[in-house]
Amino acid sequence: MAEVVIVPSEQEAGRLVGDAIVDLIQRRPDAVLGLATGSTPLAVYRHLAERVRGEDIDVSRVRGFALDEYVGLPAGHPESYRSVIEREVVEPVGFDSARIEVPHGDLDGIETAGEQYEAAIRAAGGVDLQILGIGRTGHIGFNEPGSSLASLTRVKTLTEETRADNARFFDSPDDVPMHCVTQGIGTILRARHLVLLAFGEAKADAVAAAVEGPVSTSAPGSAVQLHPHVTVVVDEAAASALNQTPYYRHAWANKPAWQGI
Repeated sequence: MAEVVIVPSEQEAGRLVGDAIVDLIQRRPDAVLGLATGSTPLAVYRHLAERVRGEDIDVSRVRGFALDEYVGLPAGHPESYRSVIEREVVEPVGFDSARIEVPHGDLDGIETAGEQYEAAIRAAGGVDLQILGIGRTGHIGFNEPGSSLASLTRVKTLTEETRADNARFFDSPDDVPMHCVTQGIGTILRARHLVLLAFGEAKADAVAAAVEGPVSTSAPGSAVQLHPHVTVVVDEAAASALNQTPYYRHAWANKPAWQGI
């Protein structure tokens, strides 16, 4: 069973997970982070930036790997995940941009982009802590329903629902790319610690399917049940469809402090 932590706000989630990342970096200065984009992890990145800058924490050796990238966006496009990671993570926290990798979404060489990214993650020694969000369809990364639980980094076709969800970041829905390069579910499961974040009632059904439903390709997020170290951090609204909330609250309230998350 995944550890489920129900918090009152996104800010509290950001503090909890941001502090865990700081603890990891202080134990291992060359830690490897898996970085998600979108609005869900922003509170984590903000808190992490505050602590790093406020306490002058050395993050010069930290490595990072983004979960995914759109295919075919021009270099420097503000909604490419390379640009988003630079803007929302690298610059605020002070990471070395050269040590933060994003899948290559250029059409030139796209056929081998997945294999190259897999090799880069292996060469870095694997991901220590992977931050995840979850989509309304239950997707993690861009692994849409039907994705193999053993899948590796590859090019995927986005569902129309996911494209519609992401249209708010573009001038027109038609501008949302049709394809992406995403870490596979099998890739994600190789990380040593998974931290899945979700906020709001719109995510409640996806969270319940991921945590308490059957493990199924129809609910890609349910693959986290196969991992030995998973922390699911949700607000009250995102937790509203869960059946075992009394136990989750009891377990968290009585967890030894030294265990962290």
